[in-house]
Amino acid sequence: MIKLDNVYKFYKIERHRKVVLNDVSINFEPGVNYAVLGINGAGKSTLVRLLAGAELPNRGRIRRSVRVSWPLGFSGGLHFSMTGRENAQFVARIYGEDVRKVVNFVEDFAEIGHYIDAPVKTYSSGMLARVAFGLSMAIQFECYLIDEVMAVGDARFQARCNAVFKSRKENADIILVSHDMGSVLEYCDRGIVLSHGRLQQFNRVDEAIEVYKKLNM
Repeated sequence: MIKLDNVYKFYKIERHRKVVLNDVSINFEPGVNYAVLGINGAGKSTLVRLLAGAELPNRGRIRRSVRVSWPLGFSGGLHFSMTGRENAQFVARIYGEDVRKVVNFVEDFAEIGHYIDAPVKTYSSGMLARVAFGLSMAIQFECYLIDEVMAVGDARFQARCNAVFKSRKENADIILVSHDMGSVLEYCDRGIVLSHGRLQQFNRVDEAIEVYKKLNM
């Protein structure tokens, strides 16, 4: 379970304060897949980074009793001066995983050949996405955080992404941020709408979609 207790998060923009979460309390229950919906700029990506621990709230607490991923496919966690292999080794050690197993998975999945031993800063955007997504799938989590990225690359590689993700989903929950309502309906059980710093939770994802659509009118 992931629990937010009176979480307050803001950013200073020039001379005013942008409140993203205004004393929000909510439980993300185990065994449930959530969609987080909201208009552009509502703070959905910030919420995901808070859940991942990549950012801290200004006030309140976030408690995690499950192993939570970083945002799926998020390349910001890669060190650009290190090679793809070195990044995979580093992440594997952080999470206490078998280093060889993780590296082999990423190398096989990303399909970038000898570039696995080149610095990440030399990668194309496509290569970077392949390595980041492969690394996300190489570590077993109990809850996967997904910020828009569901698959990368061409149609064949996207099929591989979807296949491995579905296999991970059999034993894990997901929290998905997406503007693709097809993916929301396919993967999620419940919906959460973020608006003006507040989270409104719905037991049915289609109800959340209807509220989200009204916000976009």
